[in-house]
Amino acid sequence: MGFTIGGIREMRSGARRRGRTAECTAVAEYTGLWGWAVAPGARAAAGRCSCGDNGCASPGAHPLDFADEVPAGATLAMAASAWAEVPGASMLLPVGRTFDVLDVAEPAGRRALVRLERMGLPLGPVAVTPSGRAQFFVAPGAAAELPQLLYRMGWDDADLDLRALGPGCHITAPPSDEGGLGPARWLRPPVLDTSGRPPQARLLLGTLAYICHRSRGLKPNCRTGSKANPSGN
Repeated sequence: MGFTIGGIREMRSGARRRGRTAECTAVAEYTGLWGWAVAPGARAAAGRCSCGDNGCASPGAHPLDFADEVPAGATLAMAASAWAEVPGASMLLPVGRTFDVLDVAEPAGRRALVRLERMGLPLGPVAVTPSGRAQFFVAPGAAAELPQLLYRMGWDDADLDLRALGPGCHITAPPSDEGGLGPARWLRPPVLDTSGRPPQARLLLGTLAYICHRSRGLKPNCRTGSKANPSGN
């Protein structure tokens, strides 16, 4: 197949070294600057996962079973040493520790982000995936609280393209490739003020739910006879 966890075999050694240096720097930024652990992940090419399982359910988008995480707080030297053991691995961020994720379709996420910024609400990082999803970082606990939050806001019986990711999940960290589809990217990059303290989900959820519902061409949920408050308050 010509594909290994180290990447495409035909890559020149110089380009490979430069790529590994960039990966180590990115890992160190996530661990040392933003305070997130990084898990080495599988890669994919031509629909096949580097883990070697032909029936892999998440090709190129899951942690490597044999590799240890690089812990939050790791330095550049520690990141370089750890990544030398898994050259070419993708960078995955464990969810449910310092952040959970609200995941919506990218077009809805972009529209919601504009509205949230205009409202002056606190925002954490927002990533976009090559599969067309927008991922809003929110405080831990959002995944467990989501059903109750949607109920309180009147969106519990709406068919929303919105889900929460929590403990046990991983997301692909920009600029790593996700499943052979292309790189994940930052729509709103992390900053020091919010990387370790993302906002509570309830502050964003009303707007996200409202935009997701409108994006489907549906009328707002009127369980109580009035529109749900887009602000989530």
